[in-house]
Amino acid sequence: MRFGWKVHGDGKTPPPGEVVAPDERLSWPRTAGIGAQHVVAMFGATFVFPLVMGLDPNLAVMMSGVATILFLLIVQGKVPSYLGTSASFVGGVFAIRAGVDSAQTDAWVTGAILVAGAVLALCGVLIHVLGVRVIHQVFPPVVTGAVVMLIGFGLAFVVADTYWPQDHWVALVTMVFVFLVMVVFRGFIGRIAILLGLVFGFVLSWILDLTVGQVTSVLPGQNLRDAAGQACQPEGPYCVATAFAHDRVSFAGVESADWFGFPATHAPDFKLSAILLVLPAVIALIAENAGHVKAVGEITRTDLDPMIGRTIVADGVGTVVTSSVGGSPTTTYAENIGVMAATRIYSTAAYYIAAVIAILFGLCPKFGALVAATPGGVLGGVTVILYGMIGLLGAKIWIENRVDFADPVNMVPAGAGIILAVGPVVHQINEDFTLEGIALGTIVVLAGYHLLRQISNRITAAVPPESAAPLDPSGTAAPEAGGGGARS
Repeated sequence: MRFGWKVHGDGKTPPPGEVVAPDERLSWPRTAGIGAQHVVAMFGATFVFPLVMGLDPNLAVMMSGVATILFLLIVQGKVPSYLGTSASFVGGVFAIRAGVDSAQTDAWVTGAILVAGAVLALCGVLIHVLGVRVIHQVFPPVVTGAVVMLIGFGLAFVVADTYWPQDHWVALVTMVFVFLVMVVFRGFIGRIAILLGLVFGFVLSWILDLTVGQVTSVLPGQNLRDAAGQACQPEGPYCVATAFAHDRVSFAGVESADWFGFPATHAPDFKLSAILLVLPAVIALIAENAGHVKAVGEITRTDLDPMIGRTIVADGVGTVVTSSVGGSPTTTYAENIGVMAATRIYSTAAYYIAAVIAILFGLCPKFGALVAATPGGVLGGVTVILYGMIGLLGAKIWIENRVDFADPVNMVPAGAGIILAVGPVVHQINEDFTLEGIALGTIVVLAGYHLLRQISNRITAAVPPESAAPLDPSGTAAPEAGGGGARS
């Protein structure tokens, strides 16, 4: 990797139609400004998803900077991208935490994510060796689209059961605010609508505390009561969180936090049932990385397909490194690709600056405590949009690849897998292990599609070809009754 960037033109804003290539840069002040934009673009999701998964958002932000630097080194600076927190693991992590949420569970979560990162890196090596065509063979568009869709829609119960009930009016108003920002502001402001929605909802909740008073709702892990109404520990089937009056926003953690310090870390632990719950996310990450590389390649008019395997390796390595200290899983961010498309500046120098800024943010515990104080109702209004958008990306994959749902080989496993995830349906394997929700749905889609495809191909091969149509006196085949265009 050569640390040197050519100055594009005079170092100022490039003329219309020109792009700043990955190995180029503008003047350092302008490059720093672009780097700051990348931080803003990734910031919303990078700290929202750790909150949703019960992980430290401060650590996630800091380690996203570390992972991005590793990514740029592994891809040799040829693919500009930022590695932020991945949403693909949320469903699996929520399933791991179901009924049990403790320090031991944190270790199981990050251990499972670490294994998934290692598997992702291994897949990247295989893709790099065998060629990108292997992605299309194992994960055809119908499978990739279904997995992405069930990951998004499979999280609906998180919104419905956890966040929205904490303050349903704040959740509704926050959601509408994000709607309006996304539609009214089509430029950069629209791209950070989620972040603006979080800020808006936070301020709204604080104002309501001052003017209206406390809200009565259930907070996960708080005010635990048994069937007799007595306080109990720990949370479980016979000891559940119950509603109580509380402030929407509490600044107690912010006041006690230091201005400077290293985020809290923990070592991962490994549990097979937890690992199996998050492994389906690997499929989505492979599709996500491939799609982002192709998007950057098209905009820069560069053939980056040979780099797809290397980018997947880099993403996997980033996830392994971040989760090894208790951080969140990573993925390449479409938000930052959007910034590049808007500015037409693809300089990797801006990404190095963004990574350094993220690391400095992570070293401020007071900032992390402020993020952690985000009310549940606000998260409800934001996550309902995020999860829905993730799900509809699956439909986008189907539409762009013209998946034929008249073919039951495509329709049946995809439909069944999505319902299993949305349920979420629980399938008991034995007393100690269950498959449910996103994990179960992904297995059904992937295995079901390839099984039915093999059966369909064998049946087609076994059917004898139709007898040739009779010839008319002129020697040409007579047309079939009913006329005929070609069948699709």
